[in-house]
Amino acid sequence: MQQLMTEEIAKTAPRLYEQDGAEDPTVYAHYFSCVSGWDWWLLEFDGTDEAFGLVEGYDDKLGYFSIKEMAELNRQMGFAAVERDEHFSPNAFAQDAHDFFAVEQQVV
Repeated sequence: MQQLMTEEIAKTAPRLYEQDGAEDPTVYAHYFSCVSGWDWWLLEFDGTDEAFGLVEGYDDKLGYFSIKEMAELNRQMGFAAVERDEHFSPNAFAQDAHDFFAVEQQVV
């Protein structure tokens, strides 16, 4: 099964609160679920489990999420319910948010 947190992401993503107050923080990873339709955009990582970023689900908001819980869900389901976007490159948050919301508006 796919590794959700790579060594590269864990090493390069800032620790929690390091981008706090940044005018345009960087997004380091994108996770998605074809099962739930949710997306998670990782801005910061504690180095072991807890991540902070944009969570797009029932409501779109900045919040915390657990990489270990995502991996555990995948193990319990027996397939990748949550996947890491392997083609994603670190990008400015404003650019990712703009791209996402532009696509959303076209779909509606």
